[in-house]
Amino acid sequence: MKVLGIETSCDETAVAVVTGDGEILSHEVLSQTKEHMPYGGVVPEIASRAHMNALDSLITKAMRDAQINNFDELDGIAVTAGPGLIGGVIVGVMMAKGLSAVSGVPIIPVNHLEGHALTIRLTDKSVEFPFLLLLVSGGHCQILKVLGVGQYERLGISMDDALGEAFDKVAKMLGLGYPGGPIVEKYALSGDASRFNFPRSMVGKPHCDFSFSGLKTAVKRQVDELLSNEVPLDTFTHDICASFQACVGDIIEDRMKNAIKLCRQSTPQISTLVVAGGVAANKYIRQRLENICLENAFSLKAPPIKLCTDNGAMIAWAGIEKLKLGETSDLSFVPRARWPLVS
Repeated sequence: MKVLGIETSCDETAVAVVTGDGEILSHEVLSQTKEHMPYGGVVPEIASRAHMNALDSLITKAMRDAQINNFDELDGIAVTAGPGLIGGVIVGVMMAKGLSAVSGVPIIPVNHLEGHALTIRLTDKSVEFPFLLLLVSGGHCQILKVLGVGQYERLGISMDDALGEAFDKVAKMLGLGYPGGPIVEKYALSGDASRFNFPRSMVGKPHCDFSFSGLKTAVKRQVDELLSNEVPLDTFTHDICASFQACVGDIIEDRMKNAIKLCRQSTPQISTLVVAGGVAANKYIRQRLENICLENAFSLKAPPIKLCTDNGAMIAWAGIEKLKLGETSDLSFVPRARWPLVS
């Protein structure tokens, strides 16, 4: 089985060909970081135009690298149908529909979040359903029980900002550039995490929901205070990053302990925590999660860093998981800006 995966939901144009046994035959990702860097975030119009300009050539290269000469040699074409920036999603969906219509190859619309959720089963064959999932990215932050393909139970969700968005905004406040996550993580390595005491929103509450807007506002107030006192910002940049990241770690630790407790009560067979999404590449957060798992007799699983951020392989693999269950679609499905895993 060979499936082509197409991902265009945000600012990476990504294509991959993956086999049914998990071999990645080709893996192409074209980042748009330089295009969006001057604006400190993703500009939807720029993103969709970049997808239009790049997608055709990336598909050609992915097919060639996978040594597939014709599209009818594929068993499926999987494409992100949402959620995401609607302009970019439309570009990928229309390309996939065209290829499916011409070749007769089945098309599989994939929820972008499910692509992240199932990636671990591409890279680690020991992971079986059910498992606990922390999905953290630039646009999403939630805790789910993954019971099977298309079967999810949400335990917690961010009530405001996604975690990746909070990292980006803190980096922008400090003038560190975009994308903010890797930069803040790098600066935090040499900072004093106890220098600033930022609020731990939701910590101690009995549920599993997140909130990061208060933390983001506290960082903004601290930055404004330093500037108003004419303190050179770079004097404290490392400490702000370290204090912010430590605060995030405390919030995640508290929320995940609640989630593990709930799993033990309702689904005691779950003993694996999977972390996925772009923020899963953060080594500090991974270490905090590793400590939580050790304390609670859970095992922590995470995809390789290159498969944490948006990519075509995760969409192709989600397509394979669905194809094995006979889940394909006709060409009438529509792109969706919003598409929650749990309605």
